[in-house]
Amino acid sequence: MIDVDTGSFLVVVVVATLAAITVTVLPSRFAPPVVVIELLLGIVIGPQLLGIAEPDEFIQFFSNLGLGMLFFFAGYEIDFERIRGRPLALGVVGWVISIGLAYSIGGVLAAAGIVLSLVFTGSALATTAIGTLIPILRDSGELRTRFGTFLLAAGAVGEFGPILLITLVLSTTHPLHEALILAGFVALAVALAVFSTRYANRGLPQVERTIESSSQLGVRIVVLLIFSLVGLAQELGLDLLLGGFVAGMITRAALKGREIEVLESKLTAVGFGVLVPFFFVTSGMNLDVDSLFASVGALLEVPLFLALFLVIRGAPALLLYRADLESRARAALAFYSATALPLVVAITTVAVDGGHMRASTAAALVGAAMLSTLIFPFIGLALRRGAEEAPAPT
Repeated sequence: MIDVDTGSFLVVVVVATLAAITVTVLPSRFAPPVVVIELLLGIVIGPQLLGIAEPDEFIQFFSNLGLGMLFFFAGYEIDFERIRGRPLALGVVGWVISIGLAYSIGGVLAAAGIVLSLVFTGSALATTAIGTLIPILRDSGELRTRFGTFLLAAGAVGEFGPILLITLVLSTTHPLHEALILAGFVALAVALAVFSTRYANRGLPQVERTIESSSQLGVRIVVLLIFSLVGLAQELGLDLLLGGFVAGMITRAALKGREIEVLESKLTAVGFGVLVPFFFVTSGMNLDVDSLFASVGALLEVPLFLALFLVIRGAPALLLYRADLESRARAALAFYSATALPLVVAITTVAVDGGHMRASTAAALVGAAMLSTLIFPFIGLALRRGAEEAPAPT
């Protein structure tokens, strides 16, 4: 039996609600992304500041569910029919450039004694938090634009590539064994995707008929898919992020050509209204603030890593898209692409547990990622404000 700290659980729920209220009452141009408020409030209520809530096993369980849902939405929003061709090719090339820059800079930092491992530090710096950006892009209408197509492609590769790194390299000592397991998982996922796509049209009328009934068949099927793939990924020794991401892609494939806005709205309510906030609040509670402020050097790593996020993920956007986007759009793409968080938390957790990263470095990386989530989307929104652009082809 799990010993449930009901007081801490209630505090997390209250904080998640306060975060949503805060963003709602602020003027839209000044309102930060709700995930930033959730992180900051998580730090405040956590054991290293006010200490009014502890991230026990029960809360961590909900946090993991929220992380799986977050990556479900990341996978769901990636319509490969839409981003295939030049957007996807540029996204892949851009991430390859980013990982090369990240490992080169990570090697310099390791040689200087600033970090322990160039691989773990570089991998964390070469991520894009497309799952975190999705609600921001949806609210601003960017998901339906040509610019949004390029950003989705860059973000998909910037998130899926590091997930594969975590699965195959960073969290295992047997890469070949993990690769074989991953191949089996992918084969199963592809088979499930084909089955879902082929038979979805037969079942969708029943889903649509029950969308407003108490059975909520569509929502239950999708939740079953998410948790099944997340659980299978973990049972196979893979990362739960992969399970959530693949579940989102399968759901997108199954609903292809159908407009079930009510179902999407209900999934968004379950994900962003209930589960995802647990991940961000708990991440704030788990941040090692004491290690971050233990020395001036550790504190100075925060602006260093923040700048490196922008250099490593932003530089390819400025270099590769000159024939496709005007200068302001390329700059906005650079800032959006440099926004990081969930994978930074995952990679630093693996690194610290394996002795490949100091706790102070991990705290600095997470702190810089939090600042990137607070600052970079605002700059991207400002650069894109007033931009007139035709919608992306559907």
